[in-house]
Amino acid sequence: MILYVDTSSLLKLYFQEDGTAAVKGLVGQATSVASSIIGYVEARSGLVRGRRGGRLTDGEYAAALKGFEQDWTSYVVYEVTDGLVHEAAALAERHFLRGLDAIHLASALGLQGRLGETVTFSSADGRLMAAALAEGLALGI
Repeated sequence: MILYVDTSSLLKLYFQEDGTAAVKGLVGQATSVASSIIGYVEARSGLVRGRRGGRLTDGEYAAALKGFEQDWTSYVVYEVTDGLVHEAAALAERHFLRGLDAIHLASALGLQGRLGETVTFSSADGRLMAAALAEGLALGI
């Protein structure tokens, strides 16, 4: 299984929260884990917000950041291009998505199209998951 994770799912690998076990299970079953390059900055931002907001101690933050940086090198990273941005804009309009959510969806669809095989999409956002299903992606959680 090729698993595409948006940032809400990606962060579940480094924060203990609802859905963490499900996302870890999907990652364990995946032959490849993919995300958009924007997931990198979003995840780093989410980790530091977790530390500043008291969800992570300094030690937990350091461990999560180290784990994330190590894991990121093994992920398939989908680049943002001008064409992808235009596709994301159309998806945002069609499904009433936030901008970065639309970029994640366009990235997963682009990956599926490029590979010619089903991509399983994982997100904690219900609207984004509904859009992914409507666009022909398999759903992870």
